[in-house]
Amino acid sequence: MMGAGKSTVGRLLASGCGLEFIDCDRELEQRTGTSIANLFELEGEAAFRQREGQLLEELSSRERVVLATGGGAVLAEHNRQLLRSRGLVIYLQASLEQIARRTRSDGARPLLQVGDRRARIQELLAQRGPLYRQTAHLVFRSAAANPRRLVERLLAHPQVVEVTAPRTPLCEP
Repeated sequence: MMGAGKSTVGRLLASGCGLEFIDCDRELEQRTGTSIANLFELEGEAAFRQREGQLLEELSSRERVVLATGGGAVLAEHNRQLLRSRGLVIYLQASLEQIARRTRSDGARPLLQVGDRRARIQELLAQRGPLYRQTAHLVFRSAAANPRRLVERLLAHPQVVEVTAPRTPLCEP
């Protein structure tokens, strides 16, 4: 979900493991030369979701990468299946209060450009929460204050250790 800490935690996790980090929204902005908000305005959410799915298809095929997906990527069944089959999906679960606090000054989120942001966040959580849980292999509560502590917890989990360990080629004598 937006404001859960995906970019911050993902960047720290990738750095701690020597992996590449990619924020899918930032990558899409770089490739299109415009902001997510502008894409929503010019093309609409459906066209944005199509672009997002195409990018996710490409990026999820890479190895040794940590992806921070957009919060709405789970809306498409294809994306959910893709994520689950190609990697370890970690859902950073944040409360309504945390998300509202973290996004209160952010004017770049098109889905929050409404009168009652808190009600909109609650609506999005109700819609997406079950999809996040369905897609995730692991669920971690997003740290309220210290993302480094959350990354330490992630790095201690056996499934995370398994997928982030350096791969060494097998050598036959």
